[in-house]
Order: sequence, then C-alpha cells, then structure tokens
Amino acid sequence: MMDLPTPFVQSDLPIGPRHAGKVRDWYDLPGGRRVLVATDRISAFDRILGAIPYKGQVLNQLSAFWFERTRDIVPNHLLSVPDPNVSIVKTCAPWPVEIVVRGYITGVTGTSLWTLYARGERELYGVRLPDGLQKNDRLPHPIITPTTKAGPGAHDERITREEIIARGLVPAGVYAQIERAALALYARGSAICSQGGLTLVDTKYEFGDCDGALTLIDEVHTPDSSRFWQMSPQGEPIHFDKEFIRLWYAEHGYRGKGEPPAMSDALIATACQRYIRAYELITGRPFIPGAYPVNERILRGMGDWSSEAERRSGR
Repeated sequence: MMDLPTPFVQSDLPIGPRHAGKVRDWYDLPGGRRVLVATDRISAFDRILGAIPYKGQVLNQLSAFWFERTRDIVPNHLLSVPDPNVSIVKTCAPWPVEIVVRGYITGVTGTSLWTLYARGERELYGVRLPDGLQKNDRLPHPIITPTTKAGPGAHDERITREEIIARGLVPAGVYAQIERAALALYARGSAICSQGGLTLVDTKYEFGDCDGALTLIDEVHTPDSSRFWQMSPQGEPIHFDKEFIRLWYAEHGYRGKGEPPAMSDALIATACQRYIRAYELITGRPFIPGAYPVNERILRGMGDWSSEAERRSGR
C-alpha cells in the first residue's frame, strides 16, 4: 500500500462562496453551473467521522464513470471533470427525496432494512416483505425504499410512494419516471459490477429537474452511496464500501448516539485500500492517485476551466 498523505478535508477556491455538505464542497458559477469538489471526508450515522485519503478522488472519478455509462437511461448533470476531485455540473432543482434501491436485506444501523425486519416489521416503505428472510439474503426482486432528504443536523425519514405524492414532494408523473429510472440504473449497475466480481447490494440515487427534464444528480454507484459485496465462502461478505466503517463502529459500541470514537490508523488504511479496490474492480482500470495537497493541485490547474466558465457567461 502507498504511503498515505494527509487527507483533503476542505477546499478553498477563489471562485465565490464555498458551500459544504457532509462530503462535497460546492461553488456556484455563472450560467447555471456548479463546481463540485469531492473531499476525503467520510460520514456515517448522519455525521462526519473523519477522512480517508484518496476517497474524494475515488468518488469523483467513479461517479464520472457511471454517469457516462447510464446516459441512455436518464440524463445526468455532469458537464466535465477538470481535476480528479472536481466535477463541473449543471445546476438542477433537486427533488426532495432520496431513492434507495435494495436487492438484498442487510445493514447495521437502526433504520436499516435488516434491523427493522429482525424487529418483526414486514411492511416497510410501503413494501410487504415475506417471512423467513435471513440477514444478507437476496430479495425476491429489487425494491425501492425512499426517504426524505433531511437538512443539516436532521435525519432522513422513511416514506412511501403514496406519501411522497400526497404531500406534493414529487408529482405523480415525475415519481413514476423516477422509479423506472432507478430500477433501470440498478439493473445496469448490477450487471457492470458483476463483471468485476462485485455484487451491487443496494444504492442511493438523487434526481432533479433541469430545464424540465428528469436528471440524475449528486453521485452514482460509489462506495459512499452504495453497498458492494465480494462474496466469501466463509459466510459474511467482504465489504467494498463504507459499510465497513459502520461495522467497525458497531463493533466498538457506537451506533450513532453520543460521541463516536476516533478512527484508528489501521481502519483508515484499510478503508483507503477498499475504496481504491472498488474503483479498480468496477472500472477495470488501475487507480492513478492524484498529487497531494489536493487544494493546491486544484488551484494550479483551475485557470483554464474557471476562465472558460467566465467567458461563456459573458463576464
């Protein structure tokens, strides 16, 4: 394993106010464009837990890989990738729901499908599940389990298709398009992942409206937004996603309440390896690490694309 640099935890670019999510920073450009910067921050249990070197690059480049391979299913917001950690995207109006497609029953958080099922619940997200399922079983068919898209400091809440439409969160016709697109994306993702020996267990999609068209936004089929398994003859699958982080915290007695323990150096190194390996298995390409410090690298290379953005806006 390569020597690990100090993680990239925050961008600082001279192109306007910086906005920050749990993992990505963004800057709005003229002309309906946005700069997304994928940092190395890692979040779970609805909070930032630390940072994993090269994680942001994996997320950014893997999303670009998937956006290119799913354009025939649904348009997406990606315009260009001028740096390993940077994407230029179209600014879209996001629909206020997250669409989770699940092909297997698993999870360790209090709201995971397996946790709820093990407590005896069978009607989940408006979907009736059969009795007799065991942890990590494949579901009879992929199901959609939507949640609300919570703001900072809040938690996503599970919701049904009927509630989404009744509350006016998404019009019925648009939501029908979202469901069709999400299931088609999951099928495409499953097929491509299987070529690299991975199982796409479940995944999250976000959609928006861009000039009246349903548009895939945010990220797609990354180790942050998806679970990837490599099946093991020993029983428990090998995780190539941040479920590995969640499991470590669960083993150390933390499931989202109180102050979390700090990630160990061994955990950070192993997580870095798994994120990189997921990228390589899915894309079939070797991972080429970008230079650190990342912010300085972005600053050195941003002259061309930032000036082009200003030129197109007429400034």
